[in-house]
Amino acid sequence: MLKVILCNSIVIYAVLIAFMRAMGKRQLGELEPSELIVTILISEVSATPIVDPEKPLYYGLVPAATLFTMELILSLLMARSVKFRGFLAGKPALLIRHGRIDQKQMRRNRFTPDELAEALRNQGALDLNEVEYAILETDGQLNVILTPGSRPVTAAQMNVAAEDTGYPLIVINEGRVMTENLKILGKDEKWLEKYLRSQKLSSPKDVYMMTADMAGGIFLSPKQRS
Repeated sequence: MLKVILCNSIVIYAVLIAFMRAMGKRQLGELEPSELIVTILISEVSATPIVDPEKPLYYGLVPAATLFTMELILSLLMARSVKFRGFLAGKPALLIRHGRIDQKQMRRNRFTPDELAEALRNQGALDLNEVEYAILETDGQLNVILTPGSRPVTAAQMNVAAEDTGYPLIVINEGRVMTENLKILGKDEKWLEKYLRSQKLSSPKDVYMMTADMAGGIFLSPKQRS
């Protein structure tokens, strides 16, 4: 009996991991309503052969595969039809429009002033007078657009040429040298050793994390000694 439970658990775990990978990388709070429902249902039906070893394995796998297939079909339909996506997932709601709170939209989305203030704080907007728009997305996230006078000044607005530094790549990850990333940056391990010596570090093993970009920008965090 124990062997059956163990085998069922391993198989179902592997299948669910494959399903979740196929559904894409999203955090729980970013799931569309249909995706959240399917995720919950799949976890429920898949547990049947684990909690009841007398039930065949397909009692969990067939419903899970069916739900997964339905989700793929719905995703395809939503990608092809804007109307169908709006019907199934809803539409973004403007909770703040031109600096004014839309109380009708607040009530429709069951959003309280306290929840609005908390969501704005999470976006770094502490003063409601600085908010031009606040959009409640279909996944429940609140996006904020500040008033023109409150937005950060860009290099283009200041007529300053901004250098393209590229994307920072991890060069050392918990003491391990990422040789492929070094090659992308046009560097080698000799360059790395020289830089570490300049920082009074004898080895990559002394580094917790190090990143570098094409423009020569470097971030270095030595390992903390316990």
